[in-house]
Amino acid sequence: MPVPRWITAGALAVVTALSLTAGPAQTEARTGGTITTASAPSKALGGEDIAYNVYLPAGYDRSKDRHPVLYLLHGRGDSMQAWTRVKTTLDDMIRTKRIPPVIAVMPDAPWSERGNWYVDSRYTGDDLPGRPVETALTRDLVAHVDATYRTAPIRQARLVGGYSMGGAGALRYALAHQDLFGAAAVLSPAVYTPLPPSDSSARDYGAFGEGEEKFADAVYKKLNYPALLEDLDPDLPVRMFVAVGDDEYANPDPADARHDLDFESAALYNAARRSPAISAQLRILDGGHDWDVWTPAFEQAMADLGPGLSVTPPTGLPAPLHGTSAVDWAGGVAAAADGTLTIGYATAENGDLDAVVTRPGGWTRRIATPADERLYGVVPLPDGGVLAAGYTKGDLDGKHAGNGTDDAFVVRLGPDGEVRWTTQFGAPGAADRVYGLAAAPDGGAYVAGYTKGALDGANAGDKDAIAARLSPDGEVTWIRQYGGPGEDKATGVAAAATGVYLTGSTTAALPGTTARGGTDGWLAAYTADGARTWAATEGGTGGDRLNAVTVTTTGLVVATGATSGDALTVAYTDRGKRRWEHRLATAAADEGAAVAALPGGEIAVAGYTRGKVAVPAGGADVLTLRLDAKGVQRAAAQQGTARDDGVDPFAEPNLYAAAIGQGKVAIAGLTYGTPEGGRALGNGDVFLATVP
Repeated sequence: MPVPRWITAGALAVVTALSLTAGPAQTEARTGGTITTASAPSKALGGEDIAYNVYLPAGYDRSKDRHPVLYLLHGRGDSMQAWTRVKTTLDDMIRTKRIPPVIAVMPDAPWSERGNWYVDSRYTGDDLPGRPVETALTRDLVAHVDATYRTAPIRQARLVGGYSMGGAGALRYALAHQDLFGAAAVLSPAVYTPLPPSDSSARDYGAFGEGEEKFADAVYKKLNYPALLEDLDPDLPVRMFVAVGDDEYANPDPADARHDLDFESAALYNAARRSPAISAQLRILDGGHDWDVWTPAFEQAMADLGPGLSVTPPTGLPAPLHGTSAVDWAGGVAAAADGTLTIGYATAENGDLDAVVTRPGGWTRRIATPADERLYGVVPLPDGGVLAAGYTKGDLDGKHAGNGTDDAFVVRLGPDGEVRWTTQFGAPGAADRVYGLAAAPDGGAYVAGYTKGALDGANAGDKDAIAARLSPDGEVTWIRQYGGPGEDKATGVAAAATGVYLTGSTTAALPGTTARGGTDGWLAAYTADGARTWAATEGGTGGDRLNAVTVTTTGLVVATGATSGDALTVAYTDRGKRRWEHRLATAAADEGAAVAALPGGEIAVAGYTRGKVAVPAGGADVLTLRLDAKGVQRAAAQQGTARDDGVDPFAEPNLYAAAIGQGKVAIAGLTYGTPEGGRALGNGDVFLATVP
């Protein structure tokens, strides 16, 4: 790209000289932010200065706040003046709070006659001697900016962007320097795989040279993004926005047609989105290789990436993780009256799935047959023991020889972890699963799930929801089957003196309810002896579900789940009158997975979010909410790792919560990431966190 006619090398020298003698010189000060010119000394360049423009947001001089930083790289032949045209965009987006107030640093890159591709060149020819441009900008400039301005020296507060050659530089910096940059705006990037076409200027300036050779295939391949993708650290996630015009230069040589930048940008996006370390977006805009594309593309990139910039690092999950190096799934958490915690999980350590109940620092009990066992709930008992429930494909109680389909089971463990009794039940030859567990007031249990068979009259169609009551010695005293013509599941159960409450999902109308469309969430109430008293559905015309239910200290029945991609929490009286609802909505998917009663009628909701509630950690994060007795949100928190937390690969929440006194909640769930101060065991592990 040619140097603009309105700036000359002499003018640039004057600007640089002024910056050396008089400090930053303001070049533009209008309504909104200001742009000044300055310079940074560079050890990598042997003491040579790096000239740059810097945008400071409105009010910067009156504030003590720290700010995220954008590093904006210009194209080949251009200068640091090129990016100054986005001032209005930044002013408008900050004023309307679409992005936080940011600092934007626009370095000048004059080396190799402005065709340096932002890499450390090893070309030694006299015409265009190579310079360590990458080292100078990523180390010297970044360090200078952090020392000079009120920044936050963390990767979550830095975005690197660029167009054309600068787009290639932004891409490389984001991938090669994950420790520095958490986001990249890659506009019309001049990148080619596996090598540039014969007429590409990438071959002409020595950026990818070696010795006297101006362009070396091996050097280019080593510095190009396919080589970088192989070594990315998934625990340092990169958010990437790629944009390109649909009227890019079309190479007349059919052999080089795939090197047109619109084609190469799509290839980049499809390679990047397959990396577990990158979340990528691609936009194709109307236009060519110019600012008619880059101006709107920059605004779109900032709208996507800007809200995720943060001067505060995300809150991580605590170590240690529980499980094995094999596939593990969370299976419940129980809090005793004295605060002692017990968790459950399932592991494929031995090939098939085994259920495990463990009291960290105490005992561990494996509940297993040669077939699969999966846990879906652990609750405390007054004697210090616990109940655990789930499903088995084997003969867990010694009374179901030859069983080959899912059966429900409940196990009672004593305070020492020893098995007191095991109960297994189900329809012969049909699948029966338990997804919810609650302790009954007399020391027995209530369970909820589904059956594909007939446990209480004929099956209404597909899967029917079930509820069952077990006595303190493990005897099944009653089973109730609740279903319509669709697929019906009960996923949560709560017990109180007023009765038993179930929640779940359905794809058609259940008896006593009206279908709302798509999948609906539902609530149903039963007496202690199994008589259904009322039922209600929740949701809209899309996919909705209710995952868990509790009874508050003031007697409200509160369930949580999802509706239209938002986390939904609803409250009913014990007679079925709807009291309130609360929705948490971000720009991405949010869902409630567990709910626990707190003192004073308040509740804690735990779930996951893929959006921004606090500081995103990456992927799906654990979401916690505190709602008062009227459903008013009092607090919200977000924590996690760089990978998915609290949700499984099938987009199903895998997370449990239990109140532990003093307004605190214990949360156990699935994570695919690495905890703070610890290590991942591998293939999905179980975290245990305490949230105030």
